[in-house]
Order: sequence, then C-alpha cells, then structure tokens
Amino acid sequence: MKAFLLGAAVGYVFGAKAGRGRYDQIMRTYRKIADHPAIQGAAGVARAKIGEKTGLGERHKSASHQSNGRRNVSEPVYDKQ
Repeated sequence: MKAFLLGAAVGYVFGAKAGRGRYDQIMRTYRKIADHPAIQGAAGVARAKIGEKTGLGERHKSASHQSNGRRNVSEPVYDKQ
C-alpha cells in the first residue's frame, strides 16, 4: 500500500510539473494511435475473443459498430432497450 501511495505521489508531482501542454500532447498522440486502422482491427479481434470467452460479445454488437464495421471509440455505447 505504501508503494502505491508513493507511486501516486511521484506521478502527481511529475504530472503537475509537466503541465497541461504536455498532457494535451500525450492525449493527441494516444488518439492518433488509438484511431489507427491496424489498432482498431486488433482491438476488434481482442473484443471478439473476450466476448467468446465471457459470453458478453453479442449483447452490444449492433449498437457498437458503424456502417463501415468500425467502432467509434470516441462515443460510449449504450444499450437501447
């Protein structure tokens, strides 16, 4: 527990020193990577495999894909029941 708190404190200090500009830069890079078609494809395969193992894959299938078959990661998926 002490190690976790120490890690959180160090992360907070470094994050505060880096500032909002660095945070925005990290988020732009993350979004560029997350929106890449290869990453989207790998995430879809992983989601399908997890769905097969857990039995939860079919529940949101129609609501979670756009007409081109890719999931829009910027919008949450809600069950429309």
